[in-house]
Amino acid sequence: MAVTDYIRERFFPHMWCPGCGHGMVLNGLIRAVEKLGVGKNDIVMASGIGCSSRIAGYLDFHTLHTLHGRALAFATGVKLSRPELNVIVPMGDGDALAIGGNHFIHAARRNIDITAIVMNNRIYGMTGGQYSPLSGPGILATTAPYSNIDQAFDVVKLATAAGATFVARTTTYHIREMIEVISEAIIHRGFSVVEVMSQCPTNFGRRNRQGEAVEMLKYMKRITTPIGSKAAAENPELIERGVFLRKELPEYCSAYDLVIKRARGEK
Repeated sequence: MAVTDYIRERFFPHMWCPGCGHGMVLNGLIRAVEKLGVGKNDIVMASGIGCSSRIAGYLDFHTLHTLHGRALAFATGVKLSRPELNVIVPMGDGDALAIGGNHFIHAARRNIDITAIVMNNRIYGMTGGQYSPLSGPGILATTAPYSNIDQAFDVVKLATAAGATFVARTTTYHIREMIEVISEAIIHRGFSVVEVMSQCPTNFGRRNRQGEAVEMLKYMKRITTPIGSKAAAENPELIERGVFLRKELPEYCSAYDLVIKRARGEK
């Protein structure tokens, strides 16, 4: 199957700004699915509201465009009713960890077999450039014109502490790494979280003087390093990339099947 077979071409050109990282995540996701050879009818994507959530509309899978912050709740319902399907949830900062934060931690706690892709561009791009739970202190935003003072979540640590069984981080600059990480996340049996550091040149780059998309991509290359690298040991300020956690625990749908059998008096 060709890569273009996964796209709903009738909805193009897309609505993202020039240089937005979400199109690069779309590319990486398609190539991961192609690499795995997963059929279009075997995938369901659930998304909420925001720039990142538009990915679901551009892909020719079964898709649900749902309420802001509730994509994981809808995805949980889909997975419980059709556990044989691959359920993927693309989310942005707020969709995943602000209004959607409660659903995120409980989906991780349950270890339900869903792949959550968190696109971290550190800003609310679609709604006007407000700061997000991932912005961090010192960032300028429309809701923080004199700089943000809130500490940022660490997606990797949060997902790990909440109970996810596959946790990874990559960037839009490292596209080949992204494809590998998303591929592994999809086939992992349990709740998988992939943080993708992404660029928003329109609402983040300009306001925070990080330049256009190319400069922002180069910046992500400079500030990140593979897990356990010599650079990471020498410079703790660098952000590590790669797979931080992969472990096997009982998956929620399988455990729920056992509850049903017990209720029916089956052995």
